[in-house]
Amino acid sequence: MKQHRAFSESPMPLFDCDEAQAVAPLPRGKLPSYIGAHRKRLRERFLAGGAAALPDYEMLELILFRAIPRQDVKPLAHQLLDAFGDFNRVLSAPAARLSQVEGVGDAVITELKIIEAAAQRLARSRILQRHVISSWDAVLDYCHTTMAHRDTEQFRVLYLDRKNVLVADEAQTQGTVDHVPVYPREVVKRALELNASALILVHNHPSGDPTPSDADIMMTQQIKTAAEALGLTLHDHLVIGRSRELSFRSEGLL
Repeated sequence: MKQHRAFSESPMPLFDCDEAQAVAPLPRGKLPSYIGAHRKRLRERFLAGGAAALPDYEMLELILFRAIPRQDVKPLAHQLLDAFGDFNRVLSAPAARLSQVEGVGDAVITELKIIEAAAQRLARSRILQRHVISSWDAVLDYCHTTMAHRDTEQFRVLYLDRKNVLVADEAQTQGTVDHVPVYPREVVKRALELNASALILVHNHPSGDPTPSDADIMMTQQIKTAAEALGLTLHDHLVIGRSRELSFRSEGLL
C-alpha cells in the first residue's frame, strides 16, 4: 500500500500546537544542515532572479518554509501542485480543500492565504481611485488575479463615477461551479447608493472557457436595460477564463 509522508509544523506564536505529527520528528535545536543549505540556496536564487528563476514547486517551498520551519517541504509542495494543478490554483484554493491535503494545517493555510490576499490587494491598488478606461490592462490584471483560478463562479461589479474613476469594487454573489445568481435590481440599486454613474460587470468561468452562455447574455441585457432607465452607463461585461478574458463590448454583445 502506498505510504504518505506526514509533515509537522513547529509551534509558532499564532498556533498552539503542531499541525501533524511527523513519522520521524526531527530533533529540537539546530536546523539539519541539508535543509538549511537548501533553503539558503533557494532564497538566494529568488533574490537574484525573482519568481522567474523558480518553478512553481520551489515558489511554494519558499512559502512553506515559514509554516513548517523544521521539515523538508518539497514533497508537500509537489502534493499541493498535484492536488490543484499550478501555483495560482494552490493559492486560491478554498481553505477547506487545502486542509484535505495531508500535512496541511492552519499554519500552511494561513501562509498561503496571506500571499493570495497580498497579491489581490496589490492588484486592486493599481485600479482603485484611478481612471479605469485608461488603466484597462491593470483592470484585466486585477480581474484575473482575483477570479481566474476560483473553482466556483463569482459575480463582481466595478462602480465608476462621472469621470470613470473606480469608486467601488464589490463581489455581489457567489455561485457554484457553473452558475451564479445575479439580481439586476440589486446591481443598479447599489450604484445609486454609491452615487456611481457607470459600471463594469465581471464574472468568472471555472471551466476556463470565457465564452458567455445564453444566461450570461440575457442577464447582461437585463442589467443594461435597468441601468439605462436610471441614467447609468454599462461600459462592459468581462468574463474571466483561466488564461484569457472575453469582453462583451469587444464581441459586439453590448
